[in-house]
Amino acid sequence: MVREVSQKHLQDWNERQALAEKMIPLIGSLYRGPSVVLRVFGNKVMNASTTAIVKAHRDGKLIVGQQLDMNKSYQMLQLLEQMELRQCRLDLGKLCHQFITENEFDDMQEFLDHRLQQLLGDKIESDHESHDVVLYGFGRIGRIVARLLIDRTGTGEKLRLRGVVVRAQGDPEHDILKRAELLRRDSIHGEFDGSIQVDEKNLAIIANGNYIQFIYANSPGEIDYTQHGIKDALVVDNTGIWKDEAGLGQHLSAKGVSKAMLTAPAQGNIKNIVYGINDDLIEASDTILCAASCTTNAIVPPLKVINDQYGIVNGHVETIHSYTNDQNLIDNFHKKERRGRSAPLNMVITSTGAAKAVAKVLPELAGKLTGNAIRVPTPNVSLAVMNLNLATQVTVDELNQMFRDISYVSPLQEQIGFTYSTEVVSTDLVGSTHAGVVDGGATIADGSRIVLYVWYDNEAGYSNQVIRMMQKVVGLSMDSLSA
Repeated sequence: MVREVSQKHLQDWNERQALAEKMIPLIGSLYRGPSVVLRVFGNKVMNASTTAIVKAHRDGKLIVGQQLDMNKSYQMLQLLEQMELRQCRLDLGKLCHQFITENEFDDMQEFLDHRLQQLLGDKIESDHESHDVVLYGFGRIGRIVARLLIDRTGTGEKLRLRGVVVRAQGDPEHDILKRAELLRRDSIHGEFDGSIQVDEKNLAIIANGNYIQFIYANSPGEIDYTQHGIKDALVVDNTGIWKDEAGLGQHLSAKGVSKAMLTAPAQGNIKNIVYGINDDLIEASDTILCAASCTTNAIVPPLKVINDQYGIVNGHVETIHSYTNDQNLIDNFHKKERRGRSAPLNMVITSTGAAKAVAKVLPELAGKLTGNAIRVPTPNVSLAVMNLNLATQVTVDELNQMFRDISYVSPLQEQIGFTYSTEVVSTDLVGSTHAGVVDGGATIADGSRIVLYVWYDNEAGYSNQVIRMMQKVVGLSMDSLSA
């Protein structure tokens, strides 16, 4: 009996692997052709392994309460590949689950024709010129944004990484070899998915066919990008050195630049944007914009949802944040309080501007929140603890159901993730593409007082938000289903 059960499980696994193998060319065809970006319950499946695809289907148990039938999803994938779809994003897992559970249509093709009606029609031509992107700085965020841009090459999104600006650390030819190694290997996010070559003579890196020029400069104004074949570029400043209009305006004075975007909280009158919440403020005439901070992007979406639904009277947000390059490895002088103490050895209480930043994005919460931060000895993934007093009473089940529904079907499903698991720890969130993930297993509600725990990959989650905003800034977008 035991041998029969064992054989049955192995056979089931092999059948799933075989289906995943059949799915791979169809996923690639949709990706390279009409530029349809597919996910399965939020999991990336383009260039994924068969095992990753099988696991993505199993994630249905966490999200919708049951594992997705891979035979059904394979059948749906075959039909999608034959449809005249426009450039778009689709979640195959959610789409297939809707067909199985809603019982409105017996025929899968009829269901797809009805459900995807808004995405059918004339395809967007894919031969129009791409939009040039330059990364100013190549630190943690710069390199992850670079990986994401390279990964999206060929999807029709038309953001092309043309250049990276850095300060030379000695001989440029030796410097670029070191930069290539930092892109190729990452202690947190693993190896680069693809091929990286170095053109030492021309100071360029070729990553998955993307020719990326490295430009060595000490300030933005001294660069002429047109000499590198770059024009009308969006410069994404990852250094955090300049945070006001005067400083960031230096990018606009460089030839070949049309817009500048900061990946840190801005000062002055620069618009602080959290994509998905107030990106409607972005106008074509804007030349300098800010993508706020990783923490602001993580906490603003759930705060808006809670305030819209229940009303926030007041509250406090405590950020348990992984240490950053700003801190010292061992005790040494630092201009900020406590940050001079060894980051890998200490929990460090420090200030955060996240609460004030929330008010810039959600003016209705101005003066209602306080905030502080504790830097902890982990290299990545942070946690926001929101202790809020509401205008109405709510239960744990009501809160969790609301966030579960939002993460599954809503315009904010890219920003807000959700997990019921009571075994999740920080490393499980490495690589999360959401701005933040609500930990339903930790939610507390006592009448009108709640405590909400929101995990966020302060590198990858934030970088995905940066990419989404970049697309909007240059006027590129992809249709997607939100309901």
